Amino acid sequence: MITMNEPQTDSPAPDDLADLVASLRRQVTHLLLALIVVSGTLATYLFYQSHTIGGELTTLEPQARTIVQNYDKNLPNIQKFVQALVAYGQTHPDYQPILKQNGLPVTLSALTNSAPTK
Repeated sequence: MITMNEPQTDSPAPDDLADLVASLRRQVTHLLLALIVVSGTLATYLFYQSHTIGGELTTLEPQARTIVQNYDKNLPNIQKFVQALVAYGQTHPDYQPILKQNGLPVTLSALTNSAPTK
């Protein structure tokens, strides 16, 4: 006779527990194998991309070097042009919002203080 104070438990038999544990182990093993396959695939893809981009960079390096050399050669002219724009903005207040919008200083003193040095 079962009384109200005795808890009823429907615990699975030990054979059922062993089957559940074995099933979980198989599932974990399959998941680990899938993780290894996905990780290997990702590593291979990233290696391929690195190799491809490295080759493209080697091809583009001379062009980039030429662009940088041209910029360095024309830097004094660019700075003179910016100074002329700032001087124009000082004499024409309507032009100052355009200077501010493009990140240029409104006064020449601010321009000389923020000029890059080499």
